[in-house]
Amino acid sequence: QELEKLGLRDDVDLHVYEVPVEYQTVQRLIPALWKKHSPQLVVHVGVSGMATTVTLEKCGHNVGYKGLDNCRFCPGSQCCVEGGPECIDSIIDMDTVCKRVSALGLDVTVTISKDAGRYLCDFTYYTSLYQSRGRSAFVHVPPLGKPYTAEQLGRALQAIIEEMLDVLEHSEDKINCQHEH
Repeated sequence: QELEKLGLRDDVDLHVYEVPVEYQTVQRLIPALWKKHSPQLVVHVGVSGMATTVTLEKCGHNVGYKGLDNCRFCPGSQCCVEGGPECIDSIIDMDTVCKRVSALGLDVTVTISKDAGRYLCDFTYYTSLYQSRGRSAFVHVPPLGKPYTAEQLGRALQAIIEEMLDVLEHSEDKINCQHEH
């Protein structure tokens, strides 16, 4: 909500959706949003009670989902996409994003993780990565006030997403250059 108030740079259309903590809704909603908007990038943000930093997740996992969602449902297969790869990495270089955002001197600590937790955050991330061939990102944030305010988190997310878009644009420029030769 704070990011929606702050917005992003002028050439970016920001669409904000709240995704329910429900496996079946995620499986329906994420592909529908990709189809509706055909975005350059989707950045998911989830609250983690265990997080003490703003955490950039490098990858999503397909299997190991055993926790019941808000509808008391859990996929029988315990996976996102039957037959899908075990793990999908984001095409965004999270190490670069982390370094760049940390160098901005915001009053928020940004870290990297390779495990989004095998619950709805990880499930949503994997579903989006699978749908987008890696054009997704996931950011875990601590609960409000523990330790950051909504404004601090909003500014951090704004900086993170703008850096992600910059990294994405530069990596695509390199890819396009290689194809021209």
